[in-house]
Amino acid sequence: MKELKDIEKAIIKKYRKEIYSRFVRAIKDFNLVEPNDHICICISGGKDSFLLAKCMQELKRHNKFPFDLTFLVMDPGYTKENLDKIKENAKYLNIPIQIYKSNIFEVVKETKGKSPCYLCARMRRGCLYDQAKKLGCNKIALGHHFNDVIETIFLNQLYNGNFSGMLPILDSDNFEGMKLIRPLYYVKEKDIISWVKNSELTFLDCACSVTKKDIGKRKEIKKLINHLLEDNPNADINIFNSMFNVNPNTTIVKGGKNERFKSSNQL
Repeated sequence: MKELKDIEKAIIKKYRKEIYSRFVRAIKDFNLVEPNDHICICISGGKDSFLLAKCMQELKRHNKFPFDLTFLVMDPGYTKENLDKIKENAKYLNIPIQIYKSNIFEVVKETKGKSPCYLCARMRRGCLYDQAKKLGCNKIALGHHFNDVIETIFLNQLYNGNFSGMLPILDSDNFEGMKLIRPLYYVKEKDIISWVKNSELTFLDCACSVTKKDIGKRKEIKKLINHLLEDNPNADINIFNSMFNVNPNTTIVKGGKNERFKSSNQL
């Protein structure tokens, strides 16, 4: 591994255009960080959440107004080996984590549902909101990036039959006064991977003890998008921009003027 000062420097120097500038742009475009915020950075152990933590530390170091950070690791049932790896990376990267234990993996495994990843994500988010609020935070920050956004759009269209995606900021439905933010909204996964390789770091991939990452459709969607990029280098950008360019005159919206149209399972 490279020295910490070189890893941190790379974020604002070598990867300034690809990572840090896009991170700051999302902060400004969507007003993700406000004066006196107390933001809980949720660290899963993967590359995305650890990069988010370093970017937020850098922002706090140079920002013009004060805000506080708490770094929370929720242990949903990691193996000792995986939990030790998270602790090791956090210590090396100078990230003062707090670890909160839950039994989410056990609960998801016992339910034996068709969508374990969806159930796990919902339960983890609820636990994170609850613990973050107890710690005095008003926002939780997740490490979802550009590719997560466009993959979610396709997943919802192809497997759920709706047009929806990930928002950069949203209010919690169940925890009053709490918001969720995604500061890496504009950052592409390939650039995060490049930063990891340049830093000579190793992070957890999927530490789930239920699905082992082989169940689910996200990997299929990644392959589909990569195939589209072979013919159209701007395909990913266009998918992303579709979230901002919805034409209500050509979209059937419930309660709207086009509601007279009915979908049919016979089509």
